[in-house]
Amino acid sequence: MPSTCTWLDNIKMKHALATVVFSALFALLFPLFYPSLSGSAEYITVSGCSISNVGYLTALAKEYERRTGVRVFVRGGGSMVGIEDLRSGKVDLAAACRSRDAGDPGDITFIQVAWDALVFIVHESNPVQNITLDEVRSIYAGRLTNWRRLKGLDAPVKVFISRSRSGLSGVEASTNKLVLQGVEPVKTPHTFFVASSGIVEQMVEETPDAFAATGITSARKRNVKILKVNGVTPTNGAIIKNRYPLKRPLYLLLPKTPRPEVKQFVDFVLSSEGQRFISSQNVISLLDMK
Repeated sequence: MPSTCTWLDNIKMKHALATVVFSALFALLFPLFYPSLSGSAEYITVSGCSISNVGYLTALAKEYERRTGVRVFVRGGGSMVGIEDLRSGKVDLAAACRSRDAGDPGDITFIQVAWDALVFIVHESNPVQNITLDEVRSIYAGRLTNWRRLKGLDAPVKVFISRSRSGLSGVEASTNKLVLQGVEPVKTPHTFFVASSGIVEQMVEETPDAFAATGITSARKRNVKILKVNGVTPTNGAIIKNRYPLKRPLYLLLPKTPRPEVKQFVDFVLSSEGQRFISSQNVISLLDMK
């Protein structure tokens, strides 16, 4: 009998399969690559914010290894994954794209290392160029449901949202704070929750009618279209000068008693050399803001 799967069925199956495969591979390979986790001076392990990892952290880890010989293993999964991994001692260091929350462990130190901006992305083929914050709120409220209202094609707006199983993702927390003012997105037949911002970005790359919020740090390295907001293009200059309204910090998170090698890595990230390298990745460094 021929398959009768709808587009929604395919999306759900693809997401479920990706989640299962990722979890299985990570469970199998993580102990092999990180044999003693936080016990060896030759390795530093990091997990967390997908936006940081794609945008600058993976490249920075390679640069640090080139300079020092110390290997830094980086994986994504989202800010909440990083916090939980750090809490349980699975990693030496975590990355986050949200500020400290009341439920976070009190002995974890949040250290800002760069700047990001919340942006809204669509498929490269989407003719829409600009969106207002009021229109974004209407999309999340379930009132604006067709691209035609934004001078796009006659097609449903398929909204992809990153949501961790254990709490708000960094992007969702930023969206709620900076745009939705604490109002929860309305679940519609065209709202899809996935595990991380990395998966959100991948789905937008592949889905012509998609809409999502993410960080510009990683969005620039994806095959997606970044929308203007209220007519303002989110260039680094516009973000730095606050002409673009949705700036937010990026953090590295340290445990209460980090190993000396971990502290040295963070010191490098905060150094002039480390900050210049971050700038070279088209990411707004702390130096750029001075």
